[in-house]
Amino acid sequence: MDKNTIIGVLLIVLVLVGYGILTSPSEKEKQEMRRMQDSIALAQKKMVQTAQAAAKSQKDTSKVNGGVAADTTKKGIHPELGAFGYAASGKEKFYTLENELIKVKISNKGGRVYSVELKRYKTDKKKPLILFNGDSSNFALNFFANNRSITTDKLFFKPYSYNLCKEENTSISGKDSLVLGMRLYADSIDQSKYIEFLYTLKEKSYNLGFRINFSNMNNVIAANINSMSFNWNQSLPSQEKSITNQRNASTIYYRFANEDIDNISETKDQENDLKTKVKWVAFKQQFFTSVLVADNSFNNAIVKTVTDKNSQTVVKDMYASIDFAYNPNTPKESFGMSFYFGPNHYQTLKSNHLSLEKQIPLGWGIFGWINRFAVIPVFNFLDGFNWNYGIIILILTILIKIVLFPIAYKTYVSSAKMRVLKPEIDEINAKFGKEDALKKQQATMALYKKAGVNPMAGCIPMLLQLPILIAMFRFFPSSIELRQQGFLWADDLSTYDSIYNFGFNIPFYGDHISLFTLLMTISTIIYTKMNNDMMSQSNQMPGMKFMMYFMPVMFLGIFNNYSAGLSYYYFLANIFTFGQQYFIRKFINEEKIHKQIQENKKRPASQKKSAFQAKLEEMAKQRGVKIK
Repeated sequence: MDKNTIIGVLLIVLVLVGYGILTSPSEKEKQEMRRMQDSIALAQKKMVQTAQAAAKSQKDTSKVNGGVAADTTKKGIHPELGAFGYAASGKEKFYTLENELIKVKISNKGGRVYSVELKRYKTDKKKPLILFNGDSSNFALNFFANNRSITTDKLFFKPYSYNLCKEENTSISGKDSLVLGMRLYADSIDQSKYIEFLYTLKEKSYNLGFRINFSNMNNVIAANINSMSFNWNQSLPSQEKSITNQRNASTIYYRFANEDIDNISETKDQENDLKTKVKWVAFKQQFFTSVLVADNSFNNAIVKTVTDKNSQTVVKDMYASIDFAYNPNTPKESFGMSFYFGPNHYQTLKSNHLSLEKQIPLGWGIFGWINRFAVIPVFNFLDGFNWNYGIIILILTILIKIVLFPIAYKTYVSSAKMRVLKPEIDEINAKFGKEDALKKQQATMALYKKAGVNPMAGCIPMLLQLPILIAMFRFFPSSIELRQQGFLWADDLSTYDSIYNFGFNIPFYGDHISLFTLLMTISTIIYTKMNNDMMSQSNQMPGMKFMMYFMPVMFLGIFNNYSAGLSYYYFLANIFTFGQQYFIRKFINEEKIHKQIQENKKRPASQKKSAFQAKLEEMAKQRGVKIK
């Protein structure tokens, strides 16, 4: 080694020795460290003594002392969980809150909602409808305490009832509000330090109050924490006949604090990071939903859906990680929330005044307005008579057809005028060949103008009816009122009816025959045939004519697995359309219409050009065609 290397090594040694001397604890600091170690040893000794005393007990005393149920189940000590180590072992017990509508089972393991039963509904197999049960759902609070990561779902809470104190496995029910607290103590002796999940259930309500209370946890939970993470997940069980229809209607909805509502696509899995304040998050199924609502708002959330398409029992897996504000400097801290466990019934959801009803896919824009402000009020009014839903759909169809009758009348009159002009249009077609297509179009428009006929008059009324047809397409599959309501051969109008099962799947069609869909398709083809016979130019558009017949056949495959109530409505609409056309035809004299057209042709032609004619002439000028 040379001289410079030796000097460098000596300098490094001197620096290290000096640093050790400067940073070594003083005698006072050493005494304080020994005192803390003695305190920790004493606390661990007390925990061991408590566990040994519990192990010697041969039975669960379950006595209530100051409202806290003392659990003497044998526990193991888990130092890796710090102050919560004693709560890592125990025996799972259940406590039930119940009213007229729902039955909620609470587990002391994790202090969580273990299962929810909707008492007024059944599954498609006529079994009790359980929204979730056991490990199919979970939620947990995640935080740091004593430099350890704590997750509450594996820890054992102790029950604390504010207005009733019941033993385990018993139901708490009645007309008054029911309040049950589940407490996770941070000290086996000092019971002033705890985290509490407080549940409140009122009579005739699908809402379960849920509040997280922190008592004297400011010296336990890390002082640098200003928010808490709450993880919630559910595996949605299949409740209906068609798991495909359920998947196409199940997703996660959420509302931001600014009242904007959004959702994950029903048709694909994805993860959304909601970086702004959120009011509620909903795990929405086809006809039921579980919603977590903040009294104020959550800081942010991450939501995700996962679909196992090979599963025939689980519709989708839903995940949400939600953060809420927490103040580590106060001995008492609380965050208020509530759950909604119930049906996707429009009025029930709307009564919460949280825009929860927007989970129901009634259509966007004008289609949603028609459903919300016209169809649903009329449907609810008819529902008040307690008629069979097949009869209600029949009456609803009649009312819609009465409202649309003026449009149908104008459509038919326009078709009658076109039929009267058909011989003259045929002459124009014969006069001009394909090479003179523009001149043929000009001559046809000149005839329409001279006769006082608007060729678009029949299309516009049909377009006005389209929003109602689309609104119905959204309404019936989403209507929980039709769920498990039978009519004729259909045992459930909310899903497909089946008169024959093949035992195998036919691509694009399915494994069964839906009679309502078959009747709808046949009636639509008949209607198309009648419509083409009435239209004067059907022979000029063979491609369009083919499409008109192809569409009903295509719908046969689509609607075969859809709501029977929807196919039934479209079938009825076609039948009443036939009746309307027959009725109108009896009161329209086509000879009189022809006579009126001939008189119109004798009048001087108006110099005012329609927008369509002006556009046509402009196109002709650009092509160098002389306009007469």
